Amino acid sequence: MTQREYTIRDIHLALDGEMPAEERADFEAWLEANPEMKAKNARFTDDARRLREVFAGVLKEPAPERLTEMVTEGPPRIARSWLAGRQSAVAAAVIFAAGIAGGYFAGSSGLRMQAEAENELAEKAIGAYVTYAVDRGHTVEVGGTDKPYLEGWLSKRTGLKLVAPDLANEGFELLGGRLLPGAESPAALLVYKDQAGNQISIYMVAEGEKKTRGTYTEKAGGPTAIYWLDKDYGCAIVGSLPQERLTEVAKSAWKQLVAAGAAS
Repeated sequence: MTQREYTIRDIHLALDGEMPAEERADFEAWLEANPEMKAKNARFTDDARRLREVFAGVLKEPAPERLTEMVTEGPPRIARSWLAGRQSAVAAAVIFAAGIAGGYFAGSSGLRMQAEAENELAEKAIGAYVTYAVDRGHTVEVGGTDKPYLEGWLSKRTGLKLVAPDLANEGFELLGGRLLPGAESPAALLVYKDQAGNQISIYMVAEGEKKTRGTYTEKAGGPTAIYWLDKDYGCAIVGSLPQERLTEVAKSAWKQLVAAGAAS
């Protein structure tokens, strides 16, 4: 049997127990051959475990009467016996969805339920931070001493009207920036440092079709990305600072980027 190319969808099918048994061996071999996908699989598996822990008690509770009525009074062609066995799952799913809509996961150990495109932006930004911002010897290509040149260079190469935000009030000095490869166009990376040696980065790229924002932590204890997708513009501020301080830095940076017209 020739091994096919698997995708994120197959990872979720495997986690949900819906992948055909005859494909499991090839799927596991594909994971071993693709470290990035293997890492995603491990993270998704850990997320599923956390969800089971969070909802362990809820899953055992009977469905609320109003939900039972909603389901059992549905289309006649749906078998009542099938519905009876699904009531607890329906109730848990509804409660789970309500929790997400209400921001339930905002502070639950970095657990985030974001769309794949958003995850990809945040993961790339965190990857750039880990690779460059914490490499004190080769952090930037162009230093921050000539800020107008740095801004012009990055704007020309990314196709965005970019500025290097002034974060002095937040205690950060601009070290400089560099260009990184992106899916459709180069990405810009700006790196800042405070007096204590803490570094943050701003990752910007002309990608993305929708308007959204969020916070993403790839793993417990790792750096956090506060990101925005606005039309065809993506931006993520990454650092290992306390959440409150990183949020304040991100707000200041975003206001200056918007004022410059990057996300217009």
